[in-house]
Amino acid sequence: MKVLILNGSAKANGCTARALKELENTFHEENIETETLLVGNKEIRGCISCRSCAGTGKCVFDDIVNEIAPKFEEADGIVIGTPVYYAGANGTILSLLDRLFFSTHFDKSMKVGACVISSRRAGSTSAYDEINKYFGICSMPIATSTYWNEVHGSKKEDVEKDKEGLQTIRNLAHNMSFLMKSIKLGKEKYGLPENERRAFTNFTDGL
Repeated sequence: MKVLILNGSAKANGCTARALKELENTFHEENIETETLLVGNKEIRGCISCRSCAGTGKCVFDDIVNEIAPKFEEADGIVIGTPVYYAGANGTILSLLDRLFFSTHFDKSMKVGACVISSRRAGSTSAYDEINKYFGICSMPIATSTYWNEVHGSKKEDVEKDKEGLQTIRNLAHNMSFLMKSIKLGKEKYGLPENERRAFTNFTDGL
């Protein structure tokens, strides 16, 4: 089994990376393969709603988003890590997620999603909510932990002192591993749930 991890920080070795390393180590203990990509330092523009992807199955801007898409399709789960900027996620990772989720047409049902948030002091839970909404719209179960998935500190050394935060991240990895393994067994025995596809409430009749 495999988890794709996206680091939405611009820093390769900062607080977010430290938290994600704790996650990786625990996944490996659970015999879960991981691939971690640093994306927060890339030039990733936002979606322009051109809807070219409806015909091509990929984003019109041929950058790292299209490179990540097949990795996402292959993975059993995805983890999004981000620092907090003004009580929200890094704008770069949000642009990536908007385009990644909108432009890919493969079924994301029962892929497990999780986020890891890093902040100096506050804004973690609002960023946590922001990221989890991408999973909630795609029939993706959201992995949780024994606290919200967050670590605190201004630099990596501060995160080392956040014992509760690192413990929360380890528990997240254990819970996510269990959930992915359980879903795999469920798919083998029962198959995926049936979802109705798809009524849109756009009020095109003028109501």
